[in-house]
Amino acid sequence: MSYLEQLFTRLRKQKLVRSTRGPGGGYSLNRPASKIAVAEIVAAVDETVDTTRCSGANNCHDGHQCLAHELWDDLSQQIYSFLNEISLQDLMQESSIRDVAARQDESVCESDSPKVTIPD
Repeated sequence: MSYLEQLFTRLRKQKLVRSTRGPGGGYSLNRPASKIAVAEIVAAVDETVDTTRCSGANNCHDGHQCLAHELWDDLSQQIYSFLNEISLQDLMQESSIRDVAARQDESVCESDSPKVTIPD
């Protein structure tokens, strides 16, 4: 299974997208883009926003919590909060992001990549 297909499987399991089989099939959002936070997407694909050296295990310095652990942990929480306030719709409305997406769409060859439908 391709990496992209694995990502969409994870998104589907978290009910962020739904799949349609057959010709013309692909994936579409399961809820309005305005109701999907970037933090949900990051969590759904098993990524983290953890900035601690120990991945939150409190063992960053010889098996113990390091001096800066709380600072890095607070930063991780701030990043998560920031991403939780940004919706997919917010991203789609950013002209610079739309420009990059259009450029990347032009450069992608027709392949076995899943078809994704995102409403304007």
